[in-house]
Amino acid sequence: MTDTTQVRFDQLNLLAPVLQAINEMGYITPTPIQSQAIPSLLAGKDVLGEAQTGTGKTAAFGLPLLSRLDADLKQPQMLVVCPTRELAIQVAEALTDFAKHIRGLFVATVYGGQSYTPQLRDLARGPQIVVGTPGRMMDHIKKGRLKLDNLKACVLDEADEMLNMGFLEDIEWILNQIPDQTQMAFFSATMPAPIKKITNQFLTDPIHVKIAVQKSDKPKITQKSWTVGRIGKTVGLERIAEVVDYDAMIVFVRTRNDTLVLAEHLVSKGFKASALNGDMQQQDRERIVEQLKNGRINILIATDVVARGLDVPRITHVINYDLPHDSESYVHRIGRTGRAGREGEAILFASHREVRSLSRLERITEGKIEVFDMPTAEQLGQARIERTQAALVKAMEVNDLANFQAIVSQMAEQSNTTPLELAAALLFDRQIALPFHPKADPVEREFAARSDRGGRDRNDRFDRNDRSERAPRERSERPRRDNGEFDTYRFNVGRTHGVRPGDIVGAVANEIKIDSNDIGQIRLFDGFTHVDLPKNMPKPAFEKLQQVLIRKHKISPSLVTAEQAAAADSQREERAPRSDRNDRAPREFQPRRRNERNNDRGDKKPVRSFKASGEGRSRPSFEG
Repeated sequence: MTDTTQVRFDQLNLLAPVLQAINEMGYITPTPIQSQAIPSLLAGKDVLGEAQTGTGKTAAFGLPLLSRLDADLKQPQMLVVCPTRELAIQVAEALTDFAKHIRGLFVATVYGGQSYTPQLRDLARGPQIVVGTPGRMMDHIKKGRLKLDNLKACVLDEADEMLNMGFLEDIEWILNQIPDQTQMAFFSATMPAPIKKITNQFLTDPIHVKIAVQKSDKPKITQKSWTVGRIGKTVGLERIAEVVDYDAMIVFVRTRNDTLVLAEHLVSKGFKASALNGDMQQQDRERIVEQLKNGRINILIATDVVARGLDVPRITHVINYDLPHDSESYVHRIGRTGRAGREGEAILFASHREVRSLSRLERITEGKIEVFDMPTAEQLGQARIERTQAALVKAMEVNDLANFQAIVSQMAEQSNTTPLELAAALLFDRQIALPFHPKADPVEREFAARSDRGGRDRNDRFDRNDRSERAPRERSERPRRDNGEFDTYRFNVGRTHGVRPGDIVGAVANEIKIDSNDIGQIRLFDGFTHVDLPKNMPKPAFEKLQQVLIRKHKISPSLVTAEQAAAADSQREERAPRSDRNDRAPREFQPRRRNERNNDRGDKKPVRSFKASGEGRSRPSFEG
């Protein structure tokens, strides 16, 4: 074996177009897992790779296996099975980047939670590589849409994660469908007994590549988490940016569109922020990274893929605005700080449902995730006062203020006030946009209001075991939420089209990327439906909504006024009853909790909120 500290990619006999692609990406020296796995995979041997996340496993199997595919054969030749759809998407994007100079090579991605239509279209194109999650991959194989007759290689990525998620039976079923002569590669951070079992069953004389973790190589990163409360993610991010002492920070979100929305919002608030995503030209990406390095911007909003390998020593903080659903992405993210011997801090925003994932991340990183105390409204105001004071002191130090002192004296005399009163008025005017005494947080106000009367915290309503004295309420009695929070849209589908509220929730949440809990009332009529969605929907989201089909019918969304919505409700109530529906009101729908929905063998990720204004339940919105 070549010395792993000296070997370069151009010494590994990779296919020329693959080598060209990674050279353009700036990769010269492989990681240990890559330098050890690539030669064995190129030689056609089965490989068992045991390495921690963040060690470069995707390139370790992707580069050599790409070099063995026939781009002229429009049949699946390589299968990559991943535990989550996020990882599947990232692996597919990475393989596409590695193969960008291989003419005619196409990568398809299949996973639960997405419509079958684009997946069927991609499979019909004849992809040489198919990346996906176990449940959806099984479904396509069973129905004959994913054929394995010409398969040359099969990869299990993060095998232990799939085991932890309950995919063992699915994995075994898929592997049993693989042709006997197919090359196998399993990659796992740990090697529990079930993984050893399927290794012995399905791998033939595998080369075991094990990469030990060097404790001394670990960066000094303090990990913290904040459970998202009523102030919401975006307000929380603003507070961190205003109060926390940082040099530069990178904020990770899940989608390219989210980078633009959040960056635009922060810029509107006066922060030096910019987006970085895969839709940007390479020269624009390089320009933005250079601006981050030289201090022209201090906050970078990015997606996982484009930020991989980003090395900017002045990044002191990483904010996981959206929780990654695979541990490798988390390791990559927090690794953007604590570089060049500096200390770094990684802060994770987690919903109450996502808090359970923290123990897994602690296990993977072998580090404690502490609780992050979000700055309070009072601390925010104090930080603004101190920042204003520092700016005034600096102005006095570097400027001759004699002329301005004369103006102050003149203004005081003409207005019959004192210089102190004038200074106070100027400060008041200056702080209107960023108040020195911001309103107390919703939770703080609530506790203050209830402390004198012994009322219980509103969050107690989520205790499902504390309902003994609560009278049941009919669905028709559920009050409409504050109309100021929502815009009402008319969808041109209704009962006569066989549409159910769940169809609408699933389609809207998946397509425009909002939390299903932030969808307001759904009122079904015979030929159309009124749906309350958070106000100020961005144009890209509305354009996506216009393409949505429900029950094979285009929904053709359009805004309706409050008067039009009320009139439709009134007319529906005044209609003559049909058969046994004597008292039927416009149908209203309260989205179910996610754990009440039918599952898809774990392939579905939690639907995330699109909005940039935070995800507190008090004010769902698309606004920045």
